[in-house]
Amino acid sequence: MKFFVTGVGGQLGHDVMNELLKRGHRGVGSDIAPAYSGVADGSPVTEAPYVSLDITDRQAVEKAITEVNPDAVIHCAAWTAVDMAEDDDKVAKVRAINAGGTQNVADVCKKLDCKMTYISTDYVFDGKGTEPWKPDCKDYKPMNVYGQTKLEGELAVANTLKKYFIVRIAWVFGLNGKNFIKTMLSVGKTHDTVRVVCDQIGTPTYTYDLARLLVDMNETEKYGYYHATNEGGYISWYDFTKEIYRQAGLTTTVLPVTTAEYGLSKAVRPFNSRLDKSKLVEKGFTPLPTWQDALGRYLKEIGQ
Repeated sequence: MKFFVTGVGGQLGHDVMNELLKRGHRGVGSDIAPAYSGVADGSPVTEAPYVSLDITDRQAVEKAITEVNPDAVIHCAAWTAVDMAEDDDKVAKVRAINAGGTQNVADVCKKLDCKMTYISTDYVFDGKGTEPWKPDCKDYKPMNVYGQTKLEGELAVANTLKKYFIVRIAWVFGLNGKNFIKTMLSVGKTHDTVRVVCDQIGTPTYTYDLARLLVDMNETEKYGYYHATNEGGYISWYDFTKEIYRQAGLTTTVLPVTTAEYGLSKAVRPFNSRLDKSKLVEKGFTPLPTWQDALGRYLKEIGQ
């Protein structure tokens, strides 16, 4: 199959391209930078065909994707800086990328009759309660700009196309970019004690594992909404940090605090990021490995 992948300068796009190429698919990557700007790790994505593309430019999107004429588009490009999205001078730009850019991609997919995969987030819900969110739940109630614009992107895809996968993920980490694990490792090496919130519950998602699932999905016609994070049980950020330090051999003390005690966050964060992933198995897909296993592999990958 031939794929067009947006956001290859980011954590997920990098891993998706590598997974596609590993399986013998053809892939063209894109991002806003003039040339591939992700981690120079010598992996196949660094040498793969690349198109510089601003997804908010409707005509450019149509031209770039039409020229490739792919069987499927995996749309990883997004504005993901959750707190910065709340700045009054950023809201229009965030919406232009997450909603407008996604609509632009969906419109071309419709014209070309190709599959589209859109990566979304539990932030489309209100993050309350303790019940895991089901993929086909329509009780949308985003609590911040990021969640609202990602929901608008979901609706753009679902209202434009029939051949789509909308995959919601949470607590993402990967080789190619900043993430919670890298932050906590850096803090743990310079502090004796760290305070981490213990009342926001979810599960991490390793982009390397997710990429495999996304390619599995695109090799089928089992369209629809899905939830995908690593297995291993629901945890808090506090639990996650303790395991990061344990596996990395750091002796830093981790203190649990509530979201209210921690403060500092401009955007409202969900307390309940539990995602129900049972639909993956129902549709015959292989779930992701446990987050503990993923963390161990990731720490090796980044040389910890």
